[in-house]
Amino acid sequence: MRRQKRDKSNRAFTRGYQTGVHGKSKDLCPYHDIEARQSWLTGWRTGREDQWDGYVGTAGVSHAPVA
Repeated sequence: MRRQKRDKSNRAFTRGYQTGVHGKSKDLCPYHDIEARQSWLTGWRTGREDQWDGYVGTAGVSHAPVA
């Protein structure tokens, strides 16, 4: 648990992925730190691609990043 809290990059990616896969705007990025923002945007792009490819709902369970 502590390791996950310390890894801001992974957490930002996962949150961005969830935002992207739900079809929300990238303007919702809550991070101002450049490194965390880049991770969030990378996750958002991956999430959007997965949404476009049809990996939503139960089809995306095996494809979603592990938190």
